[in-house]
Amino acid sequence: MTVVFVITIALLTVAAGCAIYRAERGPSMLDRTVALDVFTTTIVGAIALEAAYSRRATTIPILVVMSMVAFVGSVTVARFAAAEREEEGLIELPPPVDDRTEEAER
Repeated sequence: MTVVFVITIALLTVAAGCAIYRAERGPSMLDRTVALDVFTTTIVGAIALEAAYSRRATTIPILVVMSMVAFVGSVTVARFAAAEREEEGLIELPPPVDDRTEEAER
């Protein structure tokens, strides 16, 4: 059981580190939002792992609250991104693809 616990903690640490790196590098707000959502999910996973290892059920409300906060935060950013006008330029979008140009290249 201890070996599984150590391996899982190592994997969660790597996932959290990669998420923090992605949140720092960006380049867009949506990339950072997804990275912070992944980071929150890894924190929830670490708390759940600790609860399973110590066999305590008292941390379940903490898991529920953190999951709800992460969900509400992601939905809020998604609504903000959907309502933004393209000329504001806060969110990096890929350039529009013209199907006729692709067909002409073939």
